[in-house]
Amino acid sequence: MSVPAFGLGTFRLKNDVVIASVKNALELGYRAIDTAQIYENEAEVGQAIKESGVAREDIYITTKIWTDNMSREKVISSLKESLSQLSTDYVDLTLIHWPSPNNAVSVAETMNALLEAKKMGLTREIGVSNFTIDLMQQAIDAVGAEHIATNQIELSPYLQNRDVTDWAKAHGIHITSYMTLAYGKVLQDEVIGRIAKKHQATPAQVSLSWAMALGYSVIPSSTKRDNLKNNLKATELKLDAEDMAAIAALERNERIVNPEGLAPQWDN
Repeated sequence: MSVPAFGLGTFRLKNDVVIASVKNALELGYRAIDTAQIYENEAEVGQAIKESGVAREDIYITTKIWTDNMSREKVISSLKESLSQLSTDYVDLTLIHWPSPNNAVSVAETMNALLEAKKMGLTREIGVSNFTIDLMQQAIDAVGAEHIATNQIELSPYLQNRDVTDWAKAHGIHITSYMTLAYGKVLQDEVIGRIAKKHQATPAQVSLSWAMALGYSVIPSSTKRDNLKNNLKATELKLDAEDMAAIAALERNERIVNPEGLAPQWDN
């Protein structure tokens, strides 16, 4: 697996807030940072990386192509703009952020443009985000599963997305989980709280460890240094079979991110 198991998300973080979050995370030992064109924070993320003193080659940077930039011509030009914002010659991973609304641009066109960007050295790997089974099949048909590093999807103990994850696994596509803490909702869950107490861990650590134990990557975000530090400790937490079964039973298909006009027809 090339996508790091643990990274920092920067969704909704702007200006000095995102700079502080990224610098704190890198100082604490994070080595993967996730951003996107639509987050409007690529320049600040780039600044934070530059000021951190951590070598560029030691950091795995992910960005995502916005829906306005999915045509063959715009993928390359917009990615070059992202690189300029990030103050780097390349990113490690570039994703289609959301499927093109109303299929205005085909999955094949965007994936082939991303593959071209990869061949140009603008990005080391390419992938997708918020893709259903049908959309993943279209991406495989376009460039082959070997060129799809991950599908980044909403996934938490309350939305386990098993149809998508099982299909992805069967077809060799890695899963990255976002919203793993369900906007903090799972932190109040009694079952997760009980498991946390058992392991002398935090509920956040339990949820993140659960996702990583299933083979997924996670990208939690935080503006607080203590939370960043505690979240990172999830990489050291080992849940047992009883813990995993208890969390599996929390599934309730509770989707948080479902933007009108962007969201595809979900599989479950």
